[in-house]
Amino acid sequence: MTTFDEREKAFEKKFAHDQDLRFKAESRRNKMLAEWAAEKLGITGPALEEYVKAVRKADLAEKGDEDVLRKVKQDFADKGIAIDEAEIRKQLGEFLAKAVKDIESASK
Repeated sequence: MTTFDEREKAFEKKFAHDQDLRFKAESRRNKMLAEWAAEKLGITGPALEEYVKAVRKADLAEKGDEDVLRKVKQDFADKGIAIDEAEIRKQLGEFLAKAVKDIESASK
C-alpha cells in the first residue's frame, strides 16, 4: 500500500468519525431543544418523551436545521406562546455547543 493510499484511508476514516460525532451532537441538541420547548409548552411525563421523539424525527425531514426550527416554532404558535424564531435559533446554537462539549469531554 502506498503512502497516498494510507492517507486516503485515514482521511476517509476521519470523515466517517466526524460525521458520526456530528450526528450524535445534533441528536443531543435536538433532545435539549425539545426539553426546553416542552417546558414552555407544559409538556411533562410520558408526553415529554414522545415530544422529544417527534422533534428528533422532524430533523430527518430535510437537510439542515430548518425542519426542527419549523416544528418547534409551529408548536409554540399552536399553543399561542410568543417565542420568536431568533430565540429558537439562539437555543439551537447554545444547545449544539453544549452537546459538542459534552461529547468531547465524554471521549477523553
